[in-house]
Amino acid sequence: MDLENQQRVKDLTEKHGAENMVVLLGAAEAEAAGLAAETVTAGDPTFAGPLAGVQLGLRVYHVVEPQFKDEVDAEVYDEQVGMMEMVLNVDEIIEEMSNIRNEFCKFND
Repeated sequence: MDLENQQRVKDLTEKHGAENMVVLLGAAEAEAAGLAAETVTAGDPTFAGPLAGVQLGLRVYHVVEPQFKDEVDAEVYDEQVGMMEMVLNVDEIIEEMSNIRNEFCKFND
């Protein structure tokens, strides 16, 4: 997650409260999604950005996870995500995101 997006997440969390925030990711690889998820839950693991040492504990999901997919219109989802979903390693992404939430998320569902 780039420094600008880290600052946006931090500012929005301060404004609205962590309990009111959900971060939605769309990274193509599980490792990249996991790194971004860790950043908004446990803090920037590279210690380079605004979230270095800041443990927000936010809820975080990837667009291919059922928790998100089941909540949006199927036609819109298919139009916007369907093609990518076919080429992504969905199981690996879901496992990575679940692991991050279980380890770091204060507001785990």
